[in-house]
Formats: sequence, structure tokens, C-alpha cells
Amino acid sequence: MIHIYCGSGKGKTTAGMGLCLRAAGAGKKVLIYQFLKDNTSSERILLEQVKGITLLKGPDRMRFLKHMTPEEKQELEAAYEQVILNIGSLLSQAPSADVIFLDEVLYGICRGVISEDTVAALIGAWPEKEWILTGRYEGRKLWKMADYISEIHKEKHPYDRGVAARKGIEC
Repeated sequence: MIHIYCGSGKGKTTAGMGLCLRAAGAGKKVLIYQFLKDNTSSERILLEQVKGITLLKGPDRMRFLKHMTPEEKQELEAAYEQVILNIGSLLSQAPSADVIFLDEVLYGICRGVISEDTVAALIGAWPEKEWILTGRYEGRKLWKMADYISEIHKEKHPYDRGVAARKGIEC
């Protein structure tokens, strides 16, 4: 089935990671890739130690999209197309992954650096898998494909007061 955690609120990645831990606890194999993030999110430290969870390495450094030039965004789009193709290859070579978590993939689609058609094709090629997709997103093709959609709405957030992301809480 396909799970979507979307919206403007905090907790989309947290919900996806929780589901990954639950699946691993039940003996399922989990594959995780985090789009639009580098490899420094605190959850990675423990998740890399969990039996059954494979975290694919992303870029060592990632700038916010709003700070990227059009050329950098174009390079990122080509890189993410390759990441998605590589995930498909991994599933072909080692189809033992039961759950695939594509963190922030929906925001990448929303911002035009990830092709929704490519993601939909990847999911369509592996319908027997459990898919977790997160990010801000205006529902389109993947919205129609989804089995679960949970929208997390922000009412209030410390960032609105200028409080930066805190290690262990937001990052």
C-alpha cells in the first residue's frame, strides 16, 4: 500500500520513520532515501544500527532549494532522476525490501526537482511493496494512487518566531 504524510506541519518524517521502525520490528526489510536532506539528520545514527533497515546515502551537503540557482536545481533534478532509477535497480537486484520510504519526495515533486511520473512509475513497478512518501504536496497522480493520506497541518511552530531547527527535535 501507499502511505502519504503531507502538509505544512512538523512530524511527516517522524511518522514515516516510526512506521519504518515498526516494520523492522516485525521482521520486514526497509529501504530509506531522504530527498532534499544531507546525511546529518539525527535519526540516521540509530536507524543505521537497526537490523532490517537500509539507509541509502544522500549528498554530504544539501542547501535549501530557495537558496539554489536555476542551474543547481537542474543538476539536482538530474541527480534525483538517477536516484529513483537506482532505487528501481536495487529492488530488481534485491527484491527483499518490503517497505520503501521516500522522505521529502513529495516536496521535491511540488518544487519541480523530482518527476512525479518517474516516482509513480517506480511505485507502479513494485505494487506489492509498502511505500511511504512524505513532504509538502498538492495532490495529483500519487494522491490518487495512495491508500493512506495523512495531512499534518501547522497551527504554530517555533520557526515562525525565528527559532532554528534544534538537533534531536527537528533535525
